[in-house]
Amino acid sequence: MSRVWLVTGANSGFGRAITEAAVAEGDVVVATARRVGTLDEVVAAHGGKVEALPLDVTDTAAAHDVVRQVVDRHGRIDVLVNNAGRTHVGAVEETTDAELRSLFDVHLFAPATLTRAVLPHMRARRSGAVVQLSSMGGQLSFAGFGAYSATKFALEGMSEALADEVRPLGIKVLIVEPGSFRTGLFGNKSESGEITGAADYADTVGATRRMVASGDGSQPGDPAKAAAAILAALNADDTPLRLALGDDAIDAVLGHLDTVRADIIAWEKIGRDTRLTWSRRQGRPAHIRDAPAVSRTSRTTGTS
Repeated sequence: MSRVWLVTGANSGFGRAITEAAVAEGDVVVATARRVGTLDEVVAAHGGKVEALPLDVTDTAAAHDVVRQVVDRHGRIDVLVNNAGRTHVGAVEETTDAELRSLFDVHLFAPATLTRAVLPHMRARRSGAVVQLSSMGGQLSFAGFGAYSATKFALEGMSEALADEVRPLGIKVLIVEPGSFRTGLFGNKSESGEITGAADYADTVGATRRMVASGDGSQPGDPAKAAAAILAALNADDTPLRLALGDDAIDAVLGHLDTVRADIIAWEKIGRDTRLTWSRRQGRPAHIRDAPAVSRTSRTTGTS
């Protein structure tokens, strides 16, 4: 039976590529974008298989309304793809609270809203999948991408917990971690203003600014191949929690994991020696020794 997909940010990049890959498998896609007119081309190319709905993912009421419309029309949502997003460049010192909150609205709160909206329907059917478009920046970060990575780290942390919660209910969670792909991400960016003394960041954040400014349109990754990999992972009996895409993402994430492991091992003895120790002669530690006595009955039954 064909699946019903709900894809955010479906007008370009990964959203459009995933939409086209799903349609090629015989599925139906409800494609959303802030400006619904930007979906005209993809709708026309796949008559009857792609439906367009306007959605600003940061509008909580609109997100719930879109889910209701899709369920009313199709009876279910089999796959939710939280894809809408943008990049942001700026040193941590340069990034304002407003910029940071705006980015969290798009990359964390919006996926959380849509996920909560679809889960009751998926739980009722004991099937479904939630695809979270993260980034290699959801596993590691570097100068200039602190705000962006903060949102993706948060998305991945929430999604790990979500996967544990819904796996017994027959629902899959797939976190996608692309590297540099030929999408409009670098063109759809916000940027913090440079602060007084910005020359101090010229060699670090400055390099990232230049990379983003010059990199749009020259990224090595193919979104169509990424979409095919995502569908392959979803269709697998043992869908992974994470799917890194692109040589740069795989190399960077593996290198980062090696660095994390090396740090932990180097400081393992000191880290383990932080446990509380006490002897019978010394008596129990003060915070335990001075605690109110609790009877065996109250510990086991809640009575005193």
